[in-house]
Amino acid sequence: MCAKTSVSPDLKYKRIVLKLSGEVLKGKGTDSIDAAILERMCEQVKEIHDLGAQLCVVIGGGNIFRGLNGAKRGVDRTTGDYMGMLATVINGLALMDCLEKMGVNTRVQSAIPMNQIAEPFIMRRAIRHLEKKRVVIFVAGTGNPYFSTDTTAALRASELHADILLKATKVDGIYDKDPKKNPDAVRYEEITFIDALKQRLNVMDSTAFSLCLDNNVPILVFNLDDPHAIRKAVSGEKIGTLVHN
Repeated sequence: MCAKTSVSPDLKYKRIVLKLSGEVLKGKGTDSIDAAILERMCEQVKEIHDLGAQLCVVIGGGNIFRGLNGAKRGVDRTTGDYMGMLATVINGLALMDCLEKMGVNTRVQSAIPMNQIAEPFIMRRAIRHLEKKRVVIFVAGTGNPYFSTDTTAALRASELHADILLKATKVDGIYDKDPKKNPDAVRYEEITFIDALKQRLNVMDSTAFSLCLDNNVPILVFNLDDPHAIRKAVSGEKIGTLVHN
């Protein structure tokens, strides 16, 4: 039987895929994973888990290695992408360890078989974990080169019929142009997938946008700096930019 969980009436979204970039873990120091940032991130995950949300996390690996950057150093793109996938596994294990110490049951599922440290990705098993109130952490991207972890998040959200895909970033939403270079940049509260694709907005790649468009999975882009940002997002508060049909 499935474990019974109480779901807070404050939750607007019940099944959530959260996309976290690896760069968020790095901080300002030289360590690839800043322990204080990791802990703060996991506290936010725990907060919405305790509200009864079914939560999956897709983690990037840019704090350790990014395939595109490897190509600039002479590494073959395919090889570089696989190196990046392995970096996401390191980050996923760090998230798992931190969450487990906070009393949150987790499972790590990998798109590349590595049985000693992670389960293989199996959709039905992932859904079963969610029903048993476990946080599922997806690592190793899609298992294929030339696909970003944004696309992985969109794919998993579509497969699991998630209510929303949350993309936590270092900016507070989607702008019509780069806000760091253009002080007159305007932030969208809402935008359609078609408009985002037409304007070639770079907050997510076009493959991820297209997947969510085709499968009607809304995307919420928001800033993770607020210590309660994820809770506000899943509660339906006005935060970030909502991309939908």
